[in-house]
Amino acid sequence: MSKLKDDRVSKETQVTKISQEHIDYLHRVRMEKISVRVIQILIFGVAFLLWEICANTKIVDPFITSQPSRVFNTMVRLYEDGVLFHHIGITCWEAFLGFVLGTLVGTIIAIMLWWSEFLCKILEPYLVILNSLPKIALGPVFIVWIGAGPPAIIVMTLAISLIVTVLEVLNGFLTVDQEKIKLVQTFGGSKYQVLTKVVLPASYPTIINALKINVGLSWVGVIVGEFLVSKAGLGYLIVYGGQVFKLDLVMTSVIILGVAAAVMYQGVVYLERMLVKNKA
Repeated sequence: MSKLKDDRVSKETQVTKISQEHIDYLHRVRMEKISVRVIQILIFGVAFLLWEICANTKIVDPFITSQPSRVFNTMVRLYEDGVLFHHIGITCWEAFLGFVLGTLVGTIIAIMLWWSEFLCKILEPYLVILNSLPKIALGPVFIVWIGAGPPAIIVMTLAISLIVTVLEVLNGFLTVDQEKIKLVQTFGGSKYQVLTKVVLPASYPTIINALKINVGLSWVGVIVGEFLVSKAGLGYLIVYGGQVFKLDLVMTSVIILGVAAAVMYQGVVYLERMLVKNKA
């Protein structure tokens, strides 16, 4: 009886020890995340501080490079004029719509190509050729076909991000473990069940990676489209600022673009965490 009691106490002590080790591990992980975030903020702050100092001391010409204080003043002026959120809203909406459409349409096309190996063999060389084409050169063509306006900008965004999404997601589908697919087929699973129960769940990391890539591509497509045709938006402000030598306006628009792209990317990261959490 005494021996059993000693064994129980020993096991409880071991569990307590493991739990404490686990707590220490979680603490280290949390501190590492905090350290990474603090260093990122410090790098950002130091870069802006050096930029301001170099401009004030004339190491760089503030007329050409602008400086944080002038960027802030330009942002305040745009806000007071009532156009700041108008331009930001137009660009963000176009980027978001192009991002969502590019991801959804690209994933659907990838599913179709995975479903039909015959169709995949036919279209594969065309996809490679389309991916190698300079999409920016197609901008004037889209404007003539569709007309000047947001639709042409969204189509430009699709042209830049769609083929990359198709190739990325299709490659993820084709690299799924064939043994798992054969196991489902052995138990009489249909192709639709293979897709929904094996291929798609196994390709979540690939799809998330495609989303992360599409964040950057969507912003590139929107800005290129706004360079060519827009009368409003951050791309329009950049072109206008460059034409009239208002470099403060250019740098302000670029910084706002960077912040907006970072927010969209963090949204994809949050989605990734939610999927991983639900999958676990």
